[in-house]
Amino acid sequence: MTQKTTGTPTSTVAHTASWLPLVVILLAQIQMAFNVNAIPVSIGPIVEELEIPATSVGTALVFYSLFVAAFVLLGAKLGKVFGHRLVFQVTALAHGAAMAVMALSNSAAGMNLAQAMAGLAAAALVPTLVVLIAANYREKQQAQALGIMAGTPAISGALAFFIAGLLGTLVSWRLSFGILSVLSIIVFILSFRLQPIPRQSGVKIDFVGVVLAALAIMLISLGFNNLNAWGITVAKPAAPFDLLGLSPAPFMIIVGLVLVQAFFAWAHRRVEKKKTPLLALEVLESREERANIAALLVIGALGPAVNFLIPLYIQIVQNQNSLFTAVTVIPYTLAIATAAILIVRFFDRLSPRQIAVIGFVTVSSGLALLAVTINNEWTTPVVIFSLIVIGLGEGSLLTLLFNVMVSASPKELAGDVGALRGVANNLSTALGTAFAGVVAVSLLSAIVLSNLGQSNIPDSLKVQVNLDNVNFITNDQLETVLGETTATPEQVAEAVRINESARLRALKESFLILAGIALLALVPAMGLPRYTPGEVPGGLPPEKERRGKKKAATAVK
Repeated sequence: MTQKTTGTPTSTVAHTASWLPLVVILLAQIQMAFNVNAIPVSIGPIVEELEIPATSVGTALVFYSLFVAAFVLLGAKLGKVFGHRLVFQVTALAHGAAMAVMALSNSAAGMNLAQAMAGLAAAALVPTLVVLIAANYREKQQAQALGIMAGTPAISGALAFFIAGLLGTLVSWRLSFGILSVLSIIVFILSFRLQPIPRQSGVKIDFVGVVLAALAIMLISLGFNNLNAWGITVAKPAAPFDLLGLSPAPFMIIVGLVLVQAFFAWAHRRVEKKKTPLLALEVLESREERANIAALLVIGALGPAVNFLIPLYIQIVQNQNSLFTAVTVIPYTLAIATAAILIVRFFDRLSPRQIAVIGFVTVSSGLALLAVTINNEWTTPVVIFSLIVIGLGEGSLLTLLFNVMVSASPKELAGDVGALRGVANNLSTALGTAFAGVVAVSLLSAIVLSNLGQSNIPDSLKVQVNLDNVNFITNDQLETVLGETTATPEQVAEAVRINESARLRALKESFLILAGIALLALVPAMGLPRYTPGEVPGGLPPEKERRGKKKAATAVK
């Protein structure tokens, strides 16, 4: 009798709880997602005003992502130590302050600083979102809230592309980031309506693990992002230092990978001593869990790579404004959002392995079609169709892989799962953006040098231009550079022709390379669970069949 009486109010509260807490949580998520998506769509105005290379704008996004990835494991622990609502409030304001710095930036260094600050704030803010939803909602209302949150980033992306594109074209790109500062204050004020969560006593932070993880992620990200600027093998003049004439970039990547191994070795040692590691090793215990993370890293990198290359193509190659970019890319972002929300309808019909295979093949097909069809007529229907195809595959994979990750772990390890997802998402974002920049610029440099060798441009003119630092620039920027040399009008026209041809070809080949990577992701996709369609509700193993961290799917063949 007592149990029945106790259960009724709980159920009632779960179904009648105010949606205002979810609105606050989603506003914070929009605040972070808007920043990430406003950067690529603002490439043109930023490049023009600050007079920096387009790839420097991508570097700012890399800074944000690598700082989130490096410190999100620590951020998950801070919520337990100080209380998740308090951490949510402080970091929301801190992120807003970083956006103010971004809006006032007058150089690439200023943008990098702003995005590093934003990344540190987001590292602690991201893990609190799911925890706060769990504290404010119950049962079906909680499931609805989590579903809405899963589709919010893509919707935020479409919103950011349109608003940032409009403001960048009509007013200033700075206004987009200034608005986020105001939004952070609104989030802070409304956050007092969130359910307060008590601090957990006795929680100790593994600072050795924090240092190892942060250094590993930063070295890998920075090394990869600077392969082109510092040199893949021989050090270029832009390298901060050299190792017997060799570039430090590949060595940073190698040292970072060694530190990853050291992090896991340290975590195992702490477990053996009955101490809590920074990341619960159980979340990567099974083969399927590791395959899931590998697949998440790939699709998490492909999306940002596309997000970087598309605005680069539209604004630099076609010389269109940021508003045109926003309108063009919205179908792509809406396709991601639609697929992310609706793919759950297929969880009881297709296995995770089947959905993943179909998803990666879809992404690869869309990228290959895009590589073949892009030209100087971006509004060609088949090009828009290619973007929609990519978005449908990408959205489906993001939701699927997150659901598989959550289902593989008991509820008490939800914080570790969320932190691991944060590391995977943001590390892949940094690597995807960096990879796109490195590959595109490397291809551009090779094509330009090859075309120059076959042109009638004299060597005396070539030595007046820095061909060791070839980058994506508009025709107007190229003409300005050549205006300071002895180039004749005919030679300027030839150089512009080479620039136009090389840019388009480099981007076509970049998209084709990404299509190949999407196909390679079928390897980890084949390692995902293969539940019998319709056997497990929702396509995920039931709670009662979980045992520790072993997936029930290993027994369901």
